[in-house]
Amino acid sequence: MYSNLWSKILTGAMENYGLVTYRETALLYDDKHSAAANKQRVIYICWKLVATVVAHELAHQWFGNLVTMEWWTHLWLNEGFATWVSYLATDSLFPEWKIWTQFLEEATEGLRLDGLAESHPIEVDISHAGEIDEIFDAISYRKGASVIRMLQSYLGPESFQRALASYIKRYACSNAKTEDLWSVLQEESGEPVNKFMNSWTKQKGYPVVSVKIKDQKLECEQTQFLLSGSHGNGQWIVPLALCCGSYEACKSFLMQEKSEALDVKDLLGSSSSKGIPWIKVNVDQTGFYRVKYDDELSARLRYAIESKCLSTNDKYGILDDSYALSMACHQSLSSLLSLMASFREELDYVVLSNLISISYKVSRIAADAVPDLQNHIKLFFIYLFQLSAERLGWDPKEGESHLDAMLRGELLNALASFGHDETINEAIRRFQIFLNDRNTAVLPPDLRRAVYVAVMQRVNKSDRSGFEALLRIYRETDLSQEKTRILGALASCRDPEIILEVLNFLLCSEVRSQDCVFGLAVSFEGRETAWKWLKDKWDHIHKTYGSGFLLTRFISAIVSPFSSYEKAKEVEEFFASRTKPYIARTLKQSIERVHINANWVRSIQKEKNLSEAVTELAYRKY
Repeated sequence: MYSNLWSKILTGAMENYGLVTYRETALLYDDKHSAAANKQRVIYICWKLVATVVAHELAHQWFGNLVTMEWWTHLWLNEGFATWVSYLATDSLFPEWKIWTQFLEEATEGLRLDGLAESHPIEVDISHAGEIDEIFDAISYRKGASVIRMLQSYLGPESFQRALASYIKRYACSNAKTEDLWSVLQEESGEPVNKFMNSWTKQKGYPVVSVKIKDQKLECEQTQFLLSGSHGNGQWIVPLALCCGSYEACKSFLMQEKSEALDVKDLLGSSSSKGIPWIKVNVDQTGFYRVKYDDELSARLRYAIESKCLSTNDKYGILDDSYALSMACHQSLSSLLSLMASFREELDYVVLSNLISISYKVSRIAADAVPDLQNHIKLFFIYLFQLSAERLGWDPKEGESHLDAMLRGELLNALASFGHDETINEAIRRFQIFLNDRNTAVLPPDLRRAVYVAVMQRVNKSDRSGFEALLRIYRETDLSQEKTRILGALASCRDPEIILEVLNFLLCSEVRSQDCVFGLAVSFEGRETAWKWLKDKWDHIHKTYGSGFLLTRFISAIVSPFSSYEKAKEVEEFFASRTKPYIARTLKQSIERVHINANWVRSIQKEKNLSEAVTELAYRKY
């Protein structure tokens, strides 16, 4: 097996039989210039660090090359399995990485895309060659990997591994379809795999399971979850696992009907809690579904979070489900913010990283819905992240984990983005030292993204010094990781005139065509500028990128952040005469996201007592 680095490869890597090619940013690591996030993604021999990108491509030697999908409908057999195996291999080699906690980010991407009405089943009909690129998405990769993990959890690791080995042997050097895999797994395990899994691969979407306690029974009801807030007609066979009051009191069952009740008298009786103890459904987040708790169970879970009773995976799941339910208008923003406040003393990287990601999105939607509360909401988020940022400090500590190194940068980035003056001032101080000495220890790679973002917060048409300095660094460096880091930071500027310069810079010869997507996630203030730019440059962009998947990134990155029905209509009208098969699905999904945001804005505006709740959270004496 050979490996090769190629700077111009559009994707991160390619699993050619016997010769795996990697884009240099996916594989190269430099102590002085690469962040921990890059280190985690690579295999760096002298430090024996393995990365999911390498494991993913090597997994393709079995799933894709040795056994090849029968048709594009079954693409997930390649990409879903390679994604899942990449985490399995990394965990086996380096269990101290706790890589399955970071797999939650993969599952979340799948859940968010599959919550759209314009999603597609894992097994998707392909009738035109131009449709193929669009299904290399979070459904084929991330949902595919997630349902594999769910099935493995249900069957048990040993049984699943034996069956998988039989599948590989039976279909080696030939083609297979999804039914072939289910058939082998069913033969080997004796479980009704075909019936169970067809509900997950042949229909799009997934359920939200609503739960409440009544007469010592857990009443469960499933409906199809859609971010639009409406309910679909889907029904699934759902493997439910729950724990009650502790991880010692657990129970599992297969939910096959729309609604079922599970007797939990024994679990309730074994708990030492007064009243109803906390109950967590979907233990360890192995299931690909969301859970909605009634008010009493939600309050118990907030207490369990504050009391540090829950695992990393379960805290992550509760937070992400609450965010999705709020976006779908099934839960108030006040309730989501109250839950977020419970994580102020959080230490786990994966939970805090998701908390930060959610805070950005909530801040943007609140700016559209309740602009008068925007400063209070930003102040709340600053208080939310300050404690963790102070615990980590600015400088790396000897012996700290790579997750702490990654988290430090993300926390400081968040504080700078929300306008925390102390963070921005310290970042600019370090940046000035860095400009005079590129090898200084005050600005290690893990801090640079945050510092560059902080610098851009002070940039405007009257003071371009930070912008010009970053462009100079971009032009001087030959490190791809540094270049993409700068492109992302430039887009965070709040001045629309500077944003226009950044966008035009992305299309110049100084930026590799495959790198321009890193600069498309513009600030809230730059949305309209980016949309006008996309319209003005569309013919050039279309000609440059053709039918490749990068073209769809321009649409999703620039269109999706809007939150008005009027903008959705404007986008539809612009693309009415410009739609092609290779952008059709992405365009529909992006417009649907705008409608979802608009629904959320309208729901927030109708919310009673939101102002009081936000003010209390912003000025609470922590």
